[in-house]
Amino acid sequence: MKAVMYGAGNIGRGFIGQLFCLSGYDVSFLDVNKDVINALNAEHKYPVKILYGDTSEEKWVTNVCGVDSGVQENVNKAVAEADVMATAVGVNILKFIAKPIAEALKVRWQQNNPKPLNIIICENLIGADTYLKGLIAENMNDGEKDKLNTLVGFVEASIGRMVPVQTPEMQDGNILRVCVESYAALPLDSAAVVGERPHIEGAVWFTPFEYYIQRKLFIHNMGHAMTAYLGKIRGYEYIWQAIGDADIQKKVIKAMTQSALALSKRHGVDFEQIEEHVFDLVNRFGNKQLGDTVARVGNDLKRKLDKNDRLVGAYNMCKEQGVGNDAIMLGIAAALKFEDTDTEAILREVSGLSAAEIEKIVELSKTIL
Repeated sequence: MKAVMYGAGNIGRGFIGQLFCLSGYDVSFLDVNKDVINALNAEHKYPVKILYGDTSEEKWVTNVCGVDSGVQENVNKAVAEADVMATAVGVNILKFIAKPIAEALKVRWQQNNPKPLNIIICENLIGADTYLKGLIAENMNDGEKDKLNTLVGFVEASIGRMVPVQTPEMQDGNILRVCVESYAALPLDSAAVVGERPHIEGAVWFTPFEYYIQRKLFIHNMGHAMTAYLGKIRGYEYIWQAIGDADIQKKVIKAMTQSALALSKRHGVDFEQIEEHVFDLVNRFGNKQLGDTVARVGNDLKRKLDKNDRLVGAYNMCKEQGVGNDAIMLGIAAALKFEDTDTEAILREVSGLSAAEIEKIVELSKTIL
């Protein structure tokens, strides 16, 4: 069996590529980084270091190769032969890989490969399935679009594994080494699959998948960001330091619990199940070996304060479901103190909140210590 992993970065190698290997696939990594491609082809394996907080364990991903995605013929061959495919390139790069994928799919069909191809989309974007499919369809005629609709599944994934920025110390002389946390569940949209469901170790198949997308954004991402914003105010450098502060942890858990209650009501999922996930996340935030910084987790305020993103999106979901959201409001207020820019103007521009709500948040930000 053959799998194509479009993107040989941290998530590609440190999570999805590893799951493909565990599932019995030979994995071809498509990327433009020639150093990584050459190393993959020289070794045909790479190490994934699992960080448990105080200890670690190294596991090897085998039967892999690198493919220069800058050469269309290479992309054509990999996609034409694939049994399953995934992307982990970053939302902003999807528009650049859409045409190569479209051309490769045409070659696959020209070679009379009748098997459906499911593409696992590992990108941090709500509606990533529709977005990528639309980009690919722009490069096809009507007949090819018909085949796209019937032979290609665009399967959203919720990426929960935390993979830190890889430092030279983490790589320890091996450009392919990836250090990751142990969490390895991969929620996937079962309703989007075309043909037989591909075998993927760690997969959690679920529908309607909107629940898992919102769980990741409004609990995991929201709690992570709030930890960073409160941590910055207290002068912490690392996320593990911030979540280790009892007062910050209490506030973050309250916000995540409010979001969990609203999510439970919106989707009819057992609250205790989501609450268990909340406490698991808080414990994982405290993984010292990940070395995740407050600066990295909290950056890009314009995106993170958007009306549909982690903080304001969770705040509005609670309001919609009749659940208290004062703890999440505190997180939004803390975000206003994260940068030495006009954060109030950013909030007014992107949050969609009422003038009264914004004024309340601004006043609250002045009281946070």
